[in-house]
Amino acid sequence: MGTWLTETFGLSVPVVGAPMANVSGGKLTGAISAAGGLGMLGAGSAVSAEWIRTEGAIAAQHGKPYGVGLMAWSVKDHPDHLDAVLELKPALVSLSFGNYSPYVEPLRAAGIVVATQAGTVADAHVAIAAGVDAIVVRGAEAGGHGRNAVATLPLLQAILDLTDLPVLAGGGVSGPRGLAAVLAAGAAGGWIGTAFLTCEEALTPDASRQRLLEADETDTVYGSVFDAASRAGWPAEFGGRALRNTFYDTWEGKEDALKSDDDGHSQYVTATRSADPTSASLYAGQGVGALNSTTTAAEVLEHLASYKTYLRAAADLA
Repeated sequence: MGTWLTETFGLSVPVVGAPMANVSGGKLTGAISAAGGLGMLGAGSAVSAEWIRTEGAIAAQHGKPYGVGLMAWSVKDHPDHLDAVLELKPALVSLSFGNYSPYVEPLRAAGIVVATQAGTVADAHVAIAAGVDAIVVRGAEAGGHGRNAVATLPLLQAILDLTDLPVLAGGGVSGPRGLAAVLAAGAAGGWIGTAFLTCEEALTPDASRQRLLEADETDTVYGSVFDAASRAGWPAEFGGRALRNTFYDTWEGKEDALKSDDDGHSQYVTATRSADPTSASLYAGQGVGALNSTTTAAEVLEHLASYKTYLRAAADLA
């Protein structure tokens, strides 16, 4: 049951732990890789190049392949982030959200596999032209930033029909049944983030962890309220899927005003520092309802590894 993903990186489970800023530090990244998946360091715009080096070294301690996720719009302003990644030489780098084309060849020349996330077929065309090694289909169900245009399954089918490049599926893949489904469709693996949010190794604060465990699949919302409040610099075309909270409800539809509202910005920053789930952003996908306990990354991977049972059942039906 090997795929391009497992064969390229020597994995026992065809899963990439999606790079999540403020969640996927070196400890979680390394734990996912040690358990048979491919962990990804979430290098957000607010981290330093030294943070990337330090956390990358932690991720590498197990001696297993790992990756780093970068945002193209942020790399433009922080070229030292790319320099740090080139020094680390992780097995995989994900470059998304903005003009990533200038960075593809330098990474590939260093022997690094390059992937990008696509939220539409048009995004996939751009990725192919840029020369990436793999495409991550990011459906609207996915947590964190991206597009809200197309659900995972129709987008996965369309992009698989478009290209012979390896395709990974992200968005709504919350357990072994979902992983089996995307593999059966032709994906090389699952790009999974939400399932790892409450892991012991994650950077997720305790209050946020508890809120995630309480949430169900209807509790997420897609929009740009938190981006307007944070003033981090996210391009307007990419909103984010997160848990709905009081702050979001207060400012929904008033994002333009929020961008210049100092009190709103201050409230958001304070809430983020204190991990107050009523006002801070808590990015998660529609698979959040499947979270019901704090586990280790190894336990999540062990659960996902049972996808083979469902693939065999589908084969028997055929």
